[in-house]
Amino acid sequence: MKPGDHRNYVRTNDYIRSPQVRLISETGEQLGVKPIQEALKLAREKGMDLIEIVPQSAPPICKIMDFSKYKYEQNQKMKEQKKKQRNATVIKEIRMRPMIGDHDLEFKLNHAREFIQDNHKVKLTVIFMGREMSHKDIGRQLMARIIEKLKDISDIESYPKMEGNRLIALFAPAKNKTIPSPEIKKVGNFGTSSNSAPETKKQETSSNSAPKV
Repeated sequence: MKPGDHRNYVRTNDYIRSPQVRLISETGEQLGVKPIQEALKLAREKGMDLIEIVPQSAPPICKIMDFSKYKYEQNQKMKEQKKKQRNATVIKEIRMRPMIGDHDLEFKLNHAREFIQDNHKVKLTVIFMGREMSHKDIGRQLMARIIEKLKDISDIESYPKMEGNRLIALFAPAKNKTIPSPEIKKVGNFGTSSNSAPETKKQETSSNSAPKV
């Protein structure tokens, strides 16, 4: 491999600028501070690369290892970090008024179901404005309907409670519930003509019957 391959991302070998480095062997042993030329010599004797793994340190920390192996390990770490980010639980908020219509409610609940199925928590907020504050029971009835509609895929992490002019409940993805799969219906009998007549059994003839003459 050429010295400094992929040097736009990490310095290697002759592209390391510091006159001294804190050296780590290929087995992870701390070798202390070494002149750069001595560190390069040790790496070459082992047929490996000298890789600057912590450039911000003074002096920078370098490790003796094969660069292709180093690059593979870094790629695996990045994949693992991205996987954790994708699986991280996020709280999504859905707001509504206590007098929301059935159509609008179903629309918002469909969004809530999508969020929960994507492993997100859902914060449902019923907002009371003006005179609606004197009819909090309507909001509680609405929240009871929502709990009933989402109970197949969610657990209630925080039961409905008033915070100022808002009634708030927090739903989390259910731990021990499975989301039902949509029913698959058969559309037609492929390979069979709709005009074909049903097959009829042929009349069996006795082996002892005499042939016609």
